[in-house]
Amino acid sequence: MEKNTERALKLFIVLSRAGKVVLEEAHKLIEQNGLNPTEFAVLELLHHKGRQSIQKIGQKILLRSGSMTYVVDKLEKRGLLERVFCTEDKRVTYISITPAGTELIVSIFPDHAANIESLMSELSPAEQDTAIDLLRKLGLSIKDLS
Repeated sequence: MEKNTERALKLFIVLSRAGKVVLEEAHKLIEQNGLNPTEFAVLELLHHKGRQSIQKIGQKILLRSGSMTYVVDKLEKRGLLERVFCTEDKRVTYISITPAGTELIVSIFPDHAANIESLMSELSPAEQDTAIDLLRKLGLSIKDLS
């Protein structure tokens, strides 16, 4: 096998394994608070960015429309968010976080952020900046190919 192919395969495996263990550790805290990672991502987005359309939420957290509706339904039933129908365009539905949703995300987020900081602490700040740049470059180059 060619050296470049071997290196690319090794990078793929290392990146996949690292991503898997980091996500598993990050998700433990979220799940301890009665949310799955997607539900957390929706609440966190709404808390930090405000009201969003269902389509925009799906784009930002990389979730398909049908799955997005399912997650919104679950969170709405729990009273953590609500649908707000657009008066100008009946096809658009906005999602807003409720006070109960805000209370929940505010109670979880500081521990989540500290957990992520701890998980990343093996890398120095400079190494973290380099990793951000390299992974962004990789992701954008692949997005351009598709």
